[in-house]
This record gives sequence, C-alpha cells and structure tokens, in this order.
Amino acid sequence: MKYQRLQDLREDHDLRQQDIADILNCQRNVYRRYESGEREVPVWVIISLAEYYNVSTDYLLGLTSQKTPYPKE
Repeated sequence: MKYQRLQDLREDHDLRQQDIADILNCQRNVYRRYESGEREVPVWVIISLAEYYNVSTDYLLGLTSQKTPYPKE
C-alpha cells in the first residue's frame, strides 16, 4: 500500500484528516493511523476512498501510477 498517496490525495483536495475521518465515519486518530501506515487499511476504506477521490483502487494500493479508475460495467 502506498500510504503517502492517501495523504497526497487528501492534501490535493484541501482536506483535513478529520474531514476524511468524517466521510469514513471513523475517528481522526484511526484515519491518521491508516495514512501513516501504522494500521492496516480495510478493503471497504480503500474502496470508499477510491470512489471519493475518483481514482482506482490499484492506484491507492501502489500497483499503478495511473489514477484513472477502470470503467464501471
């Protein structure tokens, strides 16, 4: 997982950790641990963030540098 991408995307959208925690319905401290790599990011969080930022899950996971999500069928 490319944890730095979580922070970069958040900052690119001018959001605070609390803003993303609110979107995910979790505590800021929990999200901070996701972003720092201290805590494993659940699949549902990866999917939710990919949808929110309109990027692919592969991009968040560091499997590609292509941000564009795959077309939905």
